[in-house]
Amino acid sequence: MNEPLRGAAFLDRDGTIIDDVHYIARPELVRLRGEVAPAIARLNRAGIPVIVVTNQSGMARGLISQAVYDSVAARMAELLAREDAHIDATYVCPHHPDFGGACDCRKPGTRLFRQAAADRRLDLRRSTYIGDRWRDVAPGIELGGRPLLIVDDLTNAEERERAVRAGVEVVGSLGEAVDRMLASPTR
Repeated sequence: MNEPLRGAAFLDRDGTIIDDVHYIARPELVRLRGEVAPAIARLNRAGIPVIVVTNQSGMARGLISQAVYDSVAARMAELLAREDAHIDATYVCPHHPDFGGACDCRKPGTRLFRQAAADRRLDLRRSTYIGDRWRDVAPGIELGGRPLLIVDDLTNAEERERAVRAGVEVVGSLGEAVDRMLASPTR
C-alpha cells in the first residue's frame, strides 16, 4: 500500500533564506536572514520536507555560472548545517524572459513545484509556499496550497497590497511563517 502524499515547505532563497544581494556571485556574501536556521531546523524536526524553488536570472544574464551558483548554495548549506538545519532539495530556474525567452519554470510558473512533487511524492495542496515576493506565493494559490508572504522594510507596497487582496497570510519573518505553519498545518 502506498504512503499518503505529504505536504512540504516550499521556500524562496534570496530575500527569504539569505539576504538578497542581487546576483550573488561570492559565497562569502551569503548571510542567513534572522531566525532562518532555527525555523528550518524546526521544519526538519517535524519531518516536513524543505524545498527551495528559486529564480536565478543572473544565470540567463551571464552573471552567474552553474559553478558559482553551486558554491553559493554550498555556503548556504554550510551555514544552515551549523545550526542543525538543512534543505531537502532545490529547484532552480536559470531563465529570464528578456534573455532567452519565456519558460514555464520561472516563478510564478508552477513547473518546478510540480517537478518537486513528482520527484519527492508531495501533495501540493497540503504544502505551504513561503517567500518575500508575490511570485513566490502565487504558485500556492494556483496549486491550492497555503501561501505566506514575508513582509519587511524591503517589501514593495504593491506586492503587500496584492497579497492582502488575494487573502494571502502576511508574516514578518520565516520564523513567524513556520510558527503559523506548525500551529495549523495545511489539510
